[in-house]
Amino acid sequence: MLGTFFVLLYAAHHLSDYPLAYDHQAAHKADRTLAGWKTNFVHAGTHILTTAALLAAATWLLPDVHPTTLGCTVALAWIGASHSFIDRRWAVRWWMEHTGQRGYLQHGGALTVDQAAHIGLGLLPAAFALTAL
Repeated sequence: MLGTFFVLLYAAHHLSDYPLAYDHQAAHKADRTLAGWKTNFVHAGTHILTTAALLAAATWLLPDVHPTTLGCTVALAWIGASHSFIDRRWAVRWWMEHTGQRGYLQHGGALTVDQAAHIGLGLLPAAFALTAL
């Protein structure tokens, strides 16, 4: 079941980060202003809603998929919170500056590290929650 949940979360993540994300969100979700926080929360909310929709569809369409209410609640909360935190960008920048990746950061590597963080620190724990709870 872990694999099924992870694939659903992975698909929801990519849908939310690319075709369902606006240029304005990409440009301003890390701004240190009230508008930046609002943009960040709207983007994280897109992730929560998209993930919830895919989980609901899978529950309805796939006979073996039965996530619990607790599992869904924990997973959706974690996805929203972790996505919002990672997208503030300072943590990714800090990581890259303190782990010998300054050159990679200067050459556009932040997007790759950002996506790795979303997958390893956001989606995977959420998939474990959906499986275990």
